[in-house]
Amino acid sequence: MTASDAPSVPFAHLAQLNVATLRHPLDDPRMASFVEMLEPVNAVADGTPGFVWRLVDEGAADATELRPAGEDVIVNLTVWETREALWDFTYRSGHLEVMRRRREWFERHIEAHLVLWWVPAGRLPTVGEALERLADLRANGPSPRAFTFTSSYPAAEAAQYLRTQELRTVPQAHPEPSAGGARPMPTGGPAAL
Repeated sequence: MTASDAPSVPFAHLAQLNVATLRHPLDDPRMASFVEMLEPVNAVADGTPGFVWRLVDEGAADATELRPAGEDVIVNLTVWETREALWDFTYRSGHLEVMRRRREWFERHIEAHLVLWWVPAGRLPTVGEALERLADLRANGPSPRAFTFTSSYPAAEAAQYLRTQELRTVPQAHPEPSAGGARPMPTGGPAAL
């Protein structure tokens, strides 16, 4: 593991979302080989050193029936201890076979279909948060808030960036007086303290 792969903030984990647009419904015979690979590949992920968590549908073994990004789009949302652990699973395990054959089952994406970001250890990302990070990457390109394998950021840089962004978006407790001289009263949020 290189220094750039290890989280430089204690207790930070790497979240990842990837989306895939199905060529055919999952029950179509042309998707059978993909469906057959799901359980063994998920088992490899679950047993990979550095694996923390993956999204699964309630009462199911995977998340293929969840469709938060569209009826023909499946999502994969996972959390890993390090970038290297995710890289090893993605490119040095049985998952690589799925990657090699993805054009059989999924449409080619014109926009980014994978996003990475750091989360505090112990906090699981929501699907909504993950889709928002992907939208951010698509709209603004890589940043410490939303990045890819080829444009990754260390956890410390991401944490500093996010603190800076939060400071910029906190409303002032006492805005400048309006033209009539009246001042709005603080509403009790953190900035009002």
